[in-house]
Amino acid sequence: MASAHHESTARAILYAFIANFGIAIAKSWAAWLTGSGSMLAEAIHSYADTGNQVLLYLGLKQSQRPADDEHPLGYGKLSYFWSFIVAILLFSMGGLFSIYEGVHKLQHPEPLSQLWVAFLVLSIAILLEAGSLFGALREIKKVRGERPFREWLKHTRSSELVVVLGEDIGAQLGLILALGFLMIAAITGNPIYDAMGSISIGIILILISVFIALRIRSLLVGRSADPDIQEAIDQVIAHQEGIEQVFNVITVQFGPDTMLAAKIKLRPDMNIGDAVNHINVLERTLKERIPKLRWCFIEPDNED
Repeated sequence: MASAHHESTARAILYAFIANFGIAIAKSWAAWLTGSGSMLAEAIHSYADTGNQVLLYLGLKQSQRPADDEHPLGYGKLSYFWSFIVAILLFSMGGLFSIYEGVHKLQHPEPLSQLWVAFLVLSIAILLEAGSLFGALREIKKVRGERPFREWLKHTRSSELVVVLGEDIGAQLGLILALGFLMIAAITGNPIYDAMGSISIGIILILISVFIALRIRSLLVGRSADPDIQEAIDQVIAHQEGIEQVFNVITVQFGPDTMLAAKIKLRPDMNIGDAVNHINVLERTLKERIPKLRWCFIEPDNED
């Protein structure tokens, strides 16, 4: 299951990378021809997104590194680190630059030319970004299964998919805003609307980057496993023979993998050998039921 999750995430990143790189080149050409601030903001946004996909893929690969003496629990949280860096870049290079460019155009408006080029590029970009967004949603569907989308988005521990989804939605909204404001500028002949479009794009990107950063922050600090995994753990422990009471269950998510620590009370008539066998059976059952459960520590005790 972890491998399937890795493949789905990698495909979603690839879709976004191909779409963003092609769109960035087209937007740069259109911005140069038209002198549009909105087009320039969109071009910078697409270049930033292209670089972000590289960082996400880097984090995905590094998180698969095996554990060593310095990092006994592995490198799973590196995916969270790089996802957080992407959120910062989306905020700075995408959002703040777009607002800066819009304010600059408001203070020093310049006439727009050959807007048909911008309309053509933006229309094609909307279709390409829609394809990238559809690809991301398709890979998310494979991961979330039958869970409702909103529930998956609220509880998912897959930082890369959240970032790709946020970027795709931000890109699509930015393109629609750029096209709308450029149309108003063309109809009215007033380049101020183009500058307003750039500022609007920046605000959208900042809001999305803040949302992503807040989601990743909890994962960096140390978040429990997905509720579905916690429920499966509780079910396995509850049906295990020989356990009288469960004092405490703690889970921590490390990228695609989960760590479990549980304190349980076994039947008092068990000797040490029987207790060890019961714990071994419990650990094997847990790992068979939950393939993403990489570490399992069960502590027998008489009190919490």
